[in-house]
Amino acid sequence: MKKIIYGESNFRKVKINNDYLYIDKTQHIEKLESINESFLIFLRPRRFGKSLFLSTLQYYYDENSANEFDAIFHDTYIGKNPTPLKSSYRILFFEFSGIEVEQKDTKEIKKSFRVNVKVSIKRYLDDYGYSSSIIKQLAKIDNPADMVKEFLEIIKDDKVYLLIDEYDQFANAILAYNMKEFLEIVGKGGFVRSFYEVLKSATQNGVVKKMFITGVTPITLDSLSSGFNIVLNISHHKQFNEMAGFTQKEVDYSLDETIFKKCDIGKKEDFLAKVKTWYDGYLFNVKANERIYNSTLLNYFISNYDYDDCTMPTKMLDVNVASDYRAIMKLFNIGDSEKNNQILQKLIENNVITGAIKDRYDLNQEFSQDDFITLLYSMGFITIKRELFGGAFEFEIPNYAIKILYFNYFAKELEKRYSLEVSANIGEILINLALGDLSQFKERLNRVVETLSNRDHHGFDEKHFQSIVLSLFSFAEFYFTESQPEKDRKYPDILLIGRDTRVPNNYLFELKWAKSKDNYKAKRNEGIKEVKEYLELDKIKGISKLRAFALIGSKDGVEFVEV
Repeated sequence: MKKIIYGESNFRKVKINNDYLYIDKTQHIEKLESINESFLIFLRPRRFGKSLFLSTLQYYYDENSANEFDAIFHDTYIGKNPTPLKSSYRILFFEFSGIEVEQKDTKEIKKSFRVNVKVSIKRYLDDYGYSSSIIKQLAKIDNPADMVKEFLEIIKDDKVYLLIDEYDQFANAILAYNMKEFLEIVGKGGFVRSFYEVLKSATQNGVVKKMFITGVTPITLDSLSSGFNIVLNISHHKQFNEMAGFTQKEVDYSLDETIFKKCDIGKKEDFLAKVKTWYDGYLFNVKANERIYNSTLLNYFISNYDYDDCTMPTKMLDVNVASDYRAIMKLFNIGDSEKNNQILQKLIENNVITGAIKDRYDLNQEFSQDDFITLLYSMGFITIKRELFGGAFEFEIPNYAIKILYFNYFAKELEKRYSLEVSANIGEILINLALGDLSQFKERLNRVVETLSNRDHHGFDEKHFQSIVLSLFSFAEFYFTESQPEKDRKYPDILLIGRDTRVPNNYLFELKWAKSKDNYKAKRNEGIKEVKEYLELDKIKGISKLRAFALIGSKDGVEFVEV
């Protein structure tokens, strides 16, 4: 079986020995040339394969790779259909993902930025045969923009294709901590803006012939404003919906070449449905034909599948990716964090939210609800569900991997806001629940519900209650937690299904919230009645080791009634 591309972003390494299972995205090179624009930016959420595609452009256009072109591209679309521009540029490659910003002041961040710029310039000069004395001369220049300006003057007769990877990562990290500092570095006179102003000049005087930039959000680009207004943002163009991430056909091919080749997994459609639930769902143009899988997460799943026992990974969400997204979640505090939190809670409770995608941010103005929705959309925390009218969309959480992150975040926010013990020792509590002892879980849920409902008794309802229960269950990595799954046109509130046969108990919960003592009995009876109806459904009958409960909550606590 070929290696899975996981954490590898060097296209030459992937292709030169043909050791990797490669999904061909090179047809998009032809599409990029066909739009007849020289300076482009392409935004996608983290872990979507942008860096590998950028590396593909590097080796396709680099004059130094001409002698290896057939060896690298022979079995790709673009190798069989090359454009006249192949192997015709010198590549200047800046990569900004490695700049550390936490607990650093602006001076230190500028120093780190300068080092990144210096490394990229040195690589270019080495690759294209410039003398070491030039490298030493440039290294003496302290200001990154001045260094690039001097460098571009030296290479003014070269034909340059400029590639920038993760243009906004470190700036967004600064924004999550300190908006004032962010505006200083990207505003007029800031070292980041000055850097991009030099690059803009290089496109105007002809040194830089083509440019392709990747990133996550348009915030930094918008903040640079007129300092860098030369690029065309193709992120929402229909023809590039599938340029990063995997289509269903590409996922099917990947699984056929790996898991399905080695394991008899029974019903393929059930297996594919689980994979789809976890990693699919992204749409970047409402008229596009396909929703897109997060490619890194899909490759993680394939890499960590247990090929000996033919079972799914214990952890369906890579801890590195989870940490990555949790770091990005710090951007949730931009503007009015309380209002942002209300939007997130509404999204968790209803699974959808309505708003518009903004073309521009102005961080000197109030950060609006649509600004925050656009930020969530850019980062991949929500995606387009359907278009409404007047530029409005209905958005949804794209998949279960992201939903788990939301619920974890929600639990942590409850802890922080209300000084509550929500997630402490939750792993042990959930293991005991899986073993059949619900007492500790009930005690923890009681404490949270009593605290929150008494603080906000009139506003607390069944949706709040369900969000809290789901946030606790989201820490159970040995369960697939399904929220209101469709079962024979009925929708039980929560199903906990073990990820492998060793999990001793599966659970069904129907949740009810009693706002007063007067309606407690009615809610209790209603919950029990609905659970009995679910247990008669064929799809529920097929779940082994199932225990079913009506879970009734009130400001006085919770009650589990087993049916």
